[in-house]
Amino acid sequence: MAETDFRTLEDMRSDRSTMHVLYGLHTVAPFTLWSLSVIALIVNYVKRSDEADRLYEAHHSYMIRTFWWSLLWLLLTGPLWFLLFFPGAIAWTLIGAWYIYRFLRGWLRFNDNRFPQ
Repeated sequence: MAETDFRTLEDMRSDRSTMHVLYGLHTVAPFTLWSLSVIALIVNYVKRSDEADRLYEAHHSYMIRTFWWSLLWLLLTGPLWFLLFFPGAIAWTLIGAWYIYRFLRGWLRFNDNRFPQ
C-alpha cells in the first residue's frame, strides 16, 4: 500500500478545520458585501477537486450550489430596486436570510458528520 493510499489523521483535521472556516466565511458574507463569499467559493472549487471523502465533497458542492442560487436570485430581483425601494430591500433581505439559514444548517449537519440536504 503506497503512502498516498490513505489519509493521515492530521490531514483529516486540516480538512475539517478548512470546512469550518469556509462555512464561517460564507455565513458572515452578507455582512461584508459578499466579498468573503467569493473568496470561500474559490477555495470550495479548489478543495472539492482534491477531495476523496464523499462527505466533504458533498458539503463543498452544497456551498457552491447555495452561492450560485443566491447570486441568481439577487440578479433576478435586482430590478425591484428601480421600481421602489421597499420591494428590492424586502427581496434581498429574504435572500440574505435564506443564504444564512442554508449555511448554518449545512454547518450544523457537517458538525454532526451528516450529508447536507
